[in-house]
Amino acid sequence: MSLGNVLVVDDEADIRKMVKMTLTKAGYNVTDAEDGEKGIAAVKAGGFNLSTIICDLAMPKVSGMEAIAYFRSQYPSVPVIVLSGTGTVDKASALFKQGVVEFLSKPVEPDKLVAAVHKAVKESGYKDDHTT
Repeated sequence: MSLGNVLVVDDEADIRKMVKMTLTKAGYNVTDAEDGEKGIAAVKAGGFNLSTIICDLAMPKVSGMEAIAYFRSQYPSVPVIVLSGTGTVDKASALFKQGVVEFLSKPVEPDKLVAAVHKAVKESGYKDDHTT
C-alpha cells in the first residue's frame, strides 16, 4: 500500500528524478511533470487520488505561481509544497497566504523532503481510496 500519490512539477529533469527516487523509496507513488502546463494537465486527467503536489516557481509556459493558484482553486484539500531555487521571504509569505504548506529551497536534503511530504499528507487527512 502506498503512503500517497505525489505530483512533482519542476522544469529541471535532475530535480524531478531526485525527488521521484527519494519519495518512491519512502513509499509514495510519484507522477512528474516538466512545467506548470503539464502539471495542470496531469491533475485534470486524474486517475489517481492526489495527496500532495510539489511545485517549482520558475518554469516556462505556465509559472509555478500560476500553477499553484490553479491547484489551490480547483483542489483546495490537496497540500502544495514549493520546492524552488528562487524565492524571497516576501514571496514565501505570499505563498503561505495562498495555502502553500511548506517552502523548501533547492537543493533539498532527502530527509527534509520526505519529512515535509509526510507532514503534508498527514495533515491533509489523505486516505488511499483508490481500489484496483
